[in-house]
Amino acid sequence: MYKIITDSCANLTDELIESLDLMVVSLILNVDNEQHYSYVKGEKTDLQRFYTMMRQKKNITTSQVNSDTFLQVFEETLKAGEDILYVAFSSALSGTCHAAQIAADELREKYPEQKILVVDSLSASMGEGLLIYYAAQKRLQGESIEEVYQWLMENRLRLCHWFTVEDLFFLHRGGRVSSTSAVLGTMLGIKPVMHVDDEGRLILVSKARGRKRALDALVERMKETVQNPGEQTVFISHGDCIGDAEYVAEQVKADLLVKDVVINYVDPVIGSHSGPGTVALFFLGSHR
Repeated sequence: MYKIITDSCANLTDELIESLDLMVVSLILNVDNEQHYSYVKGEKTDLQRFYTMMRQKKNITTSQVNSDTFLQVFEETLKAGEDILYVAFSSALSGTCHAAQIAADELREKYPEQKILVVDSLSASMGEGLLIYYAAQKRLQGESIEEVYQWLMENRLRLCHWFTVEDLFFLHRGGRVSSTSAVLGTMLGIKPVMHVDDEGRLILVSKARGRKRALDALVERMKETVQNPGEQTVFISHGDCIGDAEYVAEQVKADLLVKDVVINYVDPVIGSHSGPGTVALFFLGSHR
């Protein structure tokens, strides 16, 4: 028996977390010095409220999961007789994966007969979530922890992330774009088209004039590398802009005949860096 554990940056729906028997460790959001957990099992987070605060440009900071938290979560799982497969938020974007590795190394000495495998997803948001979705499907099909771990390591760089944002202010605040680019881009209606590269970093790839062209660009990028779309479940995340997410979903359904589409919010921790109006598209391709 083994448990698949991840963190709240995977942005999975409550329904998927429950149906796939996943455990989620939460990152922390601080708004005007008030602490919030990005995910609490059994509780509905008021995401519209968080995005309203973001639009008001409130002071928002985030905190990674520390190694002490992982020690507690991992040890409880090991004591229950289950091995652990932990799939982490990209190490290029957070120290959470490193904290999990520290806890895993310590517990391997204490529980030498049990397995603790940590995967750096090199992914973010529902890109990380989609990797976990496939891992959980394979567990349901009877694959061992070693087989699922190997599949994740071999396929994580096929997990494609394409996204755009509405307001460059948040990317500028996080150091992703210069102040000049943010001001000029906003004035000219320029929208960035970005992806996550092989090192798990956010990279600006191109720019589009206007929102609709940026959304269309996500679908065009998918057409370039997607493999067997008719057999795929595609994930789309959004920063409180469900209409735009549904527009992208309609395009990939019509143009690529994908098997299924799952839409969910970008959680507040990632959303605090990407901002309201973010739309992201995730799928398996030949490469990122």
